[in-house]
Amino acid sequence: MSLSEVAFKEISDKIKEAATNKQGTVNEFGDEQLAIDVLADKCMFKALSSTFCVGAATSEETAEICNLPTYPDELGNNKTDGYCCAFDPLDGSSIIDTNFAVGTIFGIWPGKNLIGVKGSEQAAAGMCVYGPRTQLTIAVKDAPGTHEFLLTPSGRWIRTLDMNSVNEGPMYSPGNLRAREDNAGYKELTNYWLDNNYRLRYSGGMVPDVNQILIKGFGVFTYPASEAHPAKLRCLYEVAPLGMLIEKAGGFTSEGEHSVLDTVINDVNQTS
Repeated sequence: MSLSEVAFKEISDKIKEAATNKQGTVNEFGDEQLAIDVLADKCMFKALSSTFCVGAATSEETAEICNLPTYPDELGNNKTDGYCCAFDPLDGSSIIDTNFAVGTIFGIWPGKNLIGVKGSEQAAAGMCVYGPRTQLTIAVKDAPGTHEFLLTPSGRWIRTLDMNSVNEGPMYSPGNLRAREDNAGYKELTNYWLDNNYRLRYSGGMVPDVNQILIKGFGVFTYPASEAHPAKLRCLYEVAPLGMLIEKAGGFTSEGEHSVLDTVINDVNQTS
């Protein structure tokens, strides 16, 4: 039973009727949780456990690596190979009360190790966008391109788009604009976009903002840091998986000096 058959369908359904009040709790990173955050997290862990081929998983809500059941070997011991998964069960939940699109992000690595890995080592990555339509976008290491699937009213997923030629273009989604105050390079860059009539398209959610670049075939998403306004995006749960989707679609990513997929992730808390 796959993630698309269980988790994404269930999360999509629950979002339509979910309360948007705070749980009164915070996750391991200090972010306030909604009831739907917790529900989405449970859906993902349940679905991953049911595959019996994912031996370890971690989420942005739990921020710890959990062992999951795998098919036993000939001696009855759980296999140590297979895959491991890092995911953000509901990215953008802070804008869910305004009825903006939100989504699930996931990255899959071979083996059971999620520390000391690079995004370039992912076996697959994906995101599910919960908007007017429910879309699943995936990339697989040994297959060309990035691919979109649409959830139909019948519950089936149909492939609707193949993406392999994403370019830079006159559209920008500028996260962490406060960093302009003490990051001269970011101020210069955003001024360039304004002076050259780039269209501003920013929702406040990384999933819909990256998704529009994939669908439109062009654009720029940024989230620079500064001393006063540090980095927020988490390498393991957000940056590496979405970086793989963009690069497999023909686009480019950067941490300033190299691709985000070349960053070694040494901690689940690591940000970019």
